[in-house]
Amino acid sequence: MNQTFIKELRNKKVLVMGLGLHGGGVETARFLAKAGAQVTCTDLRNEETLKSSIEKLSGLNINFVLEEHRANDFDNADIIVKNPAVPSDSPWLRGKNNIETDISLFLKVSESPVLAVTGSKGKSSVVSAMHYLLKNKYPGVKLGGNITVSPLSFAEDLSPLDPVILELSSWQLADLKNNSNFHPEIAAITNLLKDHQNRYNTFSEYEKDKKLIFSNSSENDFTIFPSDSYGKKWSLESKAKTICVLTDFSTPGSSGNGNYGTAWFEEKSGWVKTNGKAEKILPGAFAVPGEPFKINMLFAAVFAYLKGVSAEEIFTRSSDFRGVPYRMEKFLSAGGITCIDDTTATIPDAAAAAVKAADSPVILIAGGNDKELDFTAFDSAAQIPKKIIMLEGSATEKWLPRLKSLGASAEGPFENLESAVKKAKEEAVAGDIILLSPGATSFGMFNHEFERGDSFKQICRKLFL
Repeated sequence: MNQTFIKELRNKKVLVMGLGLHGGGVETARFLAKAGAQVTCTDLRNEETLKSSIEKLSGLNINFVLEEHRANDFDNADIIVKNPAVPSDSPWLRGKNNIETDISLFLKVSESPVLAVTGSKGKSSVVSAMHYLLKNKYPGVKLGGNITVSPLSFAEDLSPLDPVILELSSWQLADLKNNSNFHPEIAAITNLLKDHQNRYNTFSEYEKDKKLIFSNSSENDFTIFPSDSYGKKWSLESKAKTICVLTDFSTPGSSGNGNYGTAWFEEKSGWVKTNGKAEKILPGAFAVPGEPFKINMLFAAVFAYLKGVSAEEIFTRSSDFRGVPYRMEKFLSAGGITCIDDTTATIPDAAAAAVKAADSPVILIAGGNDKELDFTAFDSAAQIPKKIIMLEGSATEKWLPRLKSLGASAEGPFENLESAVKKAKEEAVAGDIILLSPGATSFGMFNHEFERGDSFKQICRKLFL
């Protein structure tokens, strides 16, 4: 760890903007306080909402400014650490050139190699599978970033040889623009779908932030892209060695466009080919159903393969990976009915993929608040569920009429999640799946999608057990 930078933090006035509920602000504040900085956390939410985060920092010398931001705190700070959800054009940050994030601070203190993943969907599954596949060869491997684990929480535990896997959102990448410390030895974009259009003026701006993941790549690094039109374009832009992951299962494995290699599925097995040598690295069946999960596993397998894990070990271990909580998570079976939590499906494309991946009749709980998205992405799946039960919200106001016009059996809006689950239970018979895959955000009913998922689990267990 870079002890010189750690020493420089002592007695510095550091303002953490956005304490938050996912742990990033907490771990940032803890790290800085332990380094001897004078830490102030400012957040517009109240003490009751932030209670769990504040309690985790008890015993540390940290000042909290809640329900407001104060100009003096920003003007007098030596360092401002902003939450990724805070827009870079926030008036509180205007004219400031001392802005950091937990990721940028970590990159200043860490000497470990970085493996980075972004994408509109699938990135959490990819990085979790990567961690699982790398653990035997690299016992010290760590996972952090957008997956709600700040890398500052494990910075002190790393050796220079321990790989660090970072899941990065477009917002986190935007904060790393022109940051020379961000140099992943392997980087990947899993896909690019319409998301966060309430934050971006254009889709091209969103893509531009995603591409920052390979902006510092060199010829000694690797980049992994999908085989779609975006991936083909990025392969030409990247200065690194590129590997193409074929996301169309009907495409022959020999047709990849990576300049270093290709990965694909053929006859129910996953393959990778580099330097003219093809090896089988994945079986055809996994614990989580559906093509999206298989593609995620292929991305993860390529990372592990490039980091020296043998094809045989990847093949053997991958079938045991059970997926990630909140993402197509089968958490309950009772009376022949299976309940699946896919609360992180916050765009219609993801909800459509979840419905298509289900291997039994589906009763879908969807809807919520809007991110200025196009709901036509769900059209191809609209008539698959036996019933679609819609939660109230601005997204539902746009989406529900469209579903009915397509002939879907859709009902709602329901004013709370419990009433929606009760309706789903009434509709369900043995052999059915009750699937929460909202295709919209949780805001309005919940603080975030994980709270929505936890609530769904709790309600299902109460009603079915």
